[in-house]
Amino acid sequence: MLELESISKIYQAAVDKIGLQKVSLKIRQGEFLAVMGPSGCGKSTLLNILGLIDSPTSGSYRFFGTEVANLKEKQLTQLRKEKVGFVFQNFHLIEDLNVRENIDTALIYRDLPAPERRPRVDEVMERLGLEDLARDLPEQLSGGEQQRVAIARALVSRPALVLADEPTGNLDTKTGAKVMDLLIDLVSQGITVVMATHALVHANRAERTIELLDGAVAGEFPRPKTSVA
Repeated sequence: MLELESISKIYQAAVDKIGLQKVSLKIRQGEFLAVMGPSGCGKSTLLNILGLIDSPTSGSYRFFGTEVANLKEKQLTQLRKEKVGFVFQNFHLIEDLNVRENIDTALIYRDLPAPERRPRVDEVMERLGLEDLARDLPEQLSGGEQQRVAIARALVSRPALVLADEPTGNLDTKTGAKVMDLLIDLVSQGITVVMATHALVHANRAERTIELLDGAVAGEFPRPKTSVA
């Protein structure tokens, strides 16, 4: 379980900017949580804190039972490598690496030897239907194919938590629905998924949605009964 208690984040500048203010939230293992709200409301800040990229200014964050405030940077980095996968709106693929190499970078980052990396990359590529694209560069792929590669890169490290920041934002409706199907499939396997989105139709496919406004939780909603997963 991920558990935040009175988490606040203040960015120091000429005028202090509030990223989050006193956010308390519990996320079950294997839950699919959507985070909605207008631009600048704190969605990305929340995902960065959940993913151990950023640290809160105050409050308590227990990451699968471990109090984050007690950890050193090296320990945070190791936890992030082992347990977190990131999926971004703009894919963040490396342009001069092919599909296989882009996926492999996640395991190189974890310092795994090549003989161990190879079968894991093969497995995730087969799972996401990317075998025929292995040698293609990102510029040769459609938006949907690039997002599948980004999801494969997130999954190859076998994370307990996947954080998706506007994963369908640059995709057409049909392709976006397919990406949502992939995320829901992850949840069925016990992976926790937290997704920031502006799209209500996609948020409605999550088990629960929270709405952020000015860095605070403004509302919480279960999945509509009419929503089809």
